[in-house]
Amino acid sequence: MKFLKSLIACCSLVLFASCSSDDTSNEKALFAVPVIKSLVSIRNSVTVSAARQTNSDGKIYATENLLFYVVKESGVHVFNNSNPALPVNIAFINLEGVHDIAVKGNYLYADNYVDLLVFDISNITSITLVQTIENAISFSPDFPTTAEFYDYTINANLGEIVTGYRLENKNRPQGQNLIMMEDAMTGILSSNGNGVGIGGSYARFQINNNALYTIDDYQLNVFNISNPVNSFFDKAVYMTDWFGGGQFETLFLQKEFLFVGSTSGMYTVNAEDEFNPYFVSGFSHATACDPVVVFGNTAYITVRGGSSCGAIEDQVNVIDVTDISNPTLLSTYLLNQPYGLGIRDGVLYVCCGSEGLKVLDASNSSNLTLQNTYNENLIDVIPLSSHLIAVGNNKIIQYNYGPNFSLQFISEINF
Repeated sequence: MKFLKSLIACCSLVLFASCSSDDTSNEKALFAVPVIKSLVSIRNSVTVSAARQTNSDGKIYATENLLFYVVKESGVHVFNNSNPALPVNIAFINLEGVHDIAVKGNYLYADNYVDLLVFDISNITSITLVQTIENAISFSPDFPTTAEFYDYTINANLGEIVTGYRLENKNRPQGQNLIMMEDAMTGILSSNGNGVGIGGSYARFQINNNALYTIDDYQLNVFNISNPVNSFFDKAVYMTDWFGGGQFETLFLQKEFLFVGSTSGMYTVNAEDEFNPYFVSGFSHATACDPVVVFGNTAYITVRGGSSCGAIEDQVNVIDVTDISNPTLLSTYLLNQPYGLGIRDGVLYVCCGSEGLKVLDASNSSNLTLQNTYNENLIDVIPLSSHLIAVGNNKIIQYNYGPNFSLQFISEINF
């Protein structure tokens, strides 16, 4: 009898173990969980303080004597750059939702998640916030590519926004809950000289006379800054109605035309009437990441494939925009890992990350030729008339222009 009971107990354990091995209810999956903040707390956190250090990558913006280092969703570091050999870190604007800035005269314009802020910088040692245009900009945080599911059960209430995502291991959804989670994941992925300063090729802000342009993923925002302290949102131009294509990444302004770099190509916009820009033409390529710069009748686009940028081969496209209504490809130059770029006096500067800063002779647009490589890990440049400013991983390097396509080191700011 004892043997029989033991046999039954053993069989029960085997059966239980067998059943347990097929049970996936305890399996874990990686979820993207929304991080929610109140707009009141975001707005109340805007402050200006003394200079501080940073250890985050950023983008650069330059005026005649000032250099700005914009750290995404952190703030703006302000440098006195009247002597490029000895830039001085003088102030920090705490902006937890900043992504880009523009400067005209004594006023700095910056985004703060969904708001546009205007700062008076006439006294650089006493920067003051003078205007907040609330809820004027669309904002969608980057979705983490490693997440398997999106936690749709956590949502922002009135007066709150989702500012980002944190990754958490949670029980893998089952049955109907799995279907709902997959649907939510699909949804979230589909939604996602005249006193004016100069941004790099990754700029998303541009100033045209009394209009400030900013871009979201799929639209152009127009602000009237005729009176800076009373700036206001003028209109949104939904560019997908024109382009029917990819997400918009960068803005470049030359004379009366805006050049928009997107994940599907370069597009031209007539902005002669600054408050009523309209689509003119486009140049398309396979999906990729690409900023654009223009000089005269020639546009230069770095097209970088791989990872989330697309499958196209890394290259620089040279586009003839003499006929602005019909941009045509002049040449293609293959170059590994091209990021930001700049053009000055027939010389093209292309930042290639760990591949270095490339200096190319662009005097013949149909035949770019590599002249020099500087082994610095850089991602964008601003070629001023006086000197070149480059930004890389936690550093800014400034160079003088030398003979024979050379660059001469001036200074380096490390973070």
